Amino acid sequence: MSKRTSSVLWAALALVWLAALAVRPLYKPDEARYGEIPREMVASGDWLTPRLNGFKYFEKPPLQYWMTALAFKVFGVNDWSARLWAGLAALAGVGVVFGAADRLFSPPAGAYAAAIVASCPLYLLLGQVNTLDMGVTLFLSAAAFAFALAQRPGATVGERLHWMLAFWAACAAAVLTKGLIGIVLPLGTIALYTIGRRDWGLLRRLELARGGLLFLVLAAPWFVAVSLANPEFAYFFFVQEHWLRFTTHIHHHQRPPWFFLPVLALGVWPWLLALVAGWAAALRPPATREFSPAFFLGLWIVVVFGFFSASGSKLPPYILPLVPALAVLGGAFLSEKPRRRLLFAQGLFAAGVAVAIGGVAWYVGTLPDDAYYGLGSGYSPWLAAAAAIALAGAAAGAVLAWRARVRAAVASLAIGAAAALMIGMAGHVVLAPAYSAAPLIASLPRPPSAQAAVFTVDAYDHSIPWSLGRTVTMVRYKDELERATVWEPDKFIPDAAAFARAWTSEREAYAFFAVRDFDRLRRELDVPMTVVARGPRYVIVRKP
Repeated sequence: MSKRTSSVLWAALALVWLAALAVRPLYKPDEARYGEIPREMVASGDWLTPRLNGFKYFEKPPLQYWMTALAFKVFGVNDWSARLWAGLAALAGVGVVFGAADRLFSPPAGAYAAAIVASCPLYLLLGQVNTLDMGVTLFLSAAAFAFALAQRPGATVGERLHWMLAFWAACAAAVLTKGLIGIVLPLGTIALYTIGRRDWGLLRRLELARGGLLFLVLAAPWFVAVSLANPEFAYFFFVQEHWLRFTTHIHHHQRPPWFFLPVLALGVWPWLLALVAGWAAALRPPATREFSPAFFLGLWIVVVFGFFSASGSKLPPYILPLVPALAVLGGAFLSEKPRRRLLFAQGLFAAGVAVAIGGVAWYVGTLPDDAYYGLGSGYSPWLAAAAAIALAGAAAGAVLAWRARVRAAVASLAIGAAAALMIGMAGHVVLAPAYSAAPLIASLPRPPSAQAAVFTVDAYDHSIPWSLGRTVTMVRYKDELERATVWEPDKFIPDAAAFARAWTSEREAYAFFAVRDFDRLRRELDVPMTVVARGPRYVIVRKP
């Protein structure tokens, strides 16, 4: 592939990827939460203590908040700039995969690996969503690849130092993005490799003194500063949000031990067979005593998958950090020699999944009008279009593979899957009223003034303050902010009587109620209110 063609493909990928970030409003809970926290940073000028709806929020470190706040400073506060860091991290991750695969193995491993990771559903979709998972995946993957590059056979002393310092810096960035997994997972993989291979000399090549110092200089200052400013931080962050989150079901995200098996299968379905084959090949013990990058990356996948499978808290995005390494191993495997039969089988498998998606599209289109807020039927045509494109790409890939045109087959599978996923994501805008308060708020005859009091009664989601561009007063409903309401109780209304007094005392006031509870609460509260907007999830009232 010529440099000009490569540049055009990278530019097209970046253009489509970044443009798609603005298609739909931020969804609850994660997207709106991780938009609202940096919005409040910019509004308050306090970049040390994260706040969510005005309350101290210590569940995660601040790196992504800072980067998103900078995006708000440059591009304004909007849905696109809120997702920009995740989108840029995803694109950077594709580049990191490309470079790592070519350096650790040889071309065209990099091109194959980049095509794979950019079209894996779990990676592409989370690269369009405002969560912390893509940022931590970028840094964890960079750490794993930097370590493999530092220790690879033939690396000079200078290269080893360069890549080991990059490893420690990437670990620090991962810790500042999502906490201690940023150092636990890389060191856990290194320990497993060292023990499994009995390569004790590896421990002497870790650059513990210089690298450890770099790690502390980058990662520690915020933790020290926020702990000094907020005495409640240390216990909540390190004990509750790490130890108890891993060992208990404190956040009610418990799942069976096998939960991530179907998540991974669906998350990489256009490449499932190729990735499993590449991973299995990498896990074969090397014949020599030299460091094996492939074996290390194979163990990295085992550690990430095993760690989160053992956790008491499981959500699908947790295993995203293993996908780039899988893509590198898959790209290397496909590049070693023509894999015509494997790619042909992969194309048939991907085509079968595309047919299944078409079946889901048909089913969604048959749902009654009262199902899923009456929104599902609008999504059916988008799903059908996505299924058709995925089927075309997979079928063409299978034909090209059968004709031994491996590069064209890889390109066809990747383009078909990525285009289908982008269409499916874009079409999700028709479901936005079920996941965001933004469409309902936009329907108001006039938005609340800056002086108006806004309440959420027995219901709350983070898309409300984000869409309003201001904090709101929560009444009785605490959700994940339960601990924060203990720290700052004056910002919370605990009962109906206190709400009635607050409502009566305000000159201008609005309140959000869940549709299912509105009639009951209206009778219970017995205060004057006028309905100004009603959506599938919320009713908005105004004080007459």
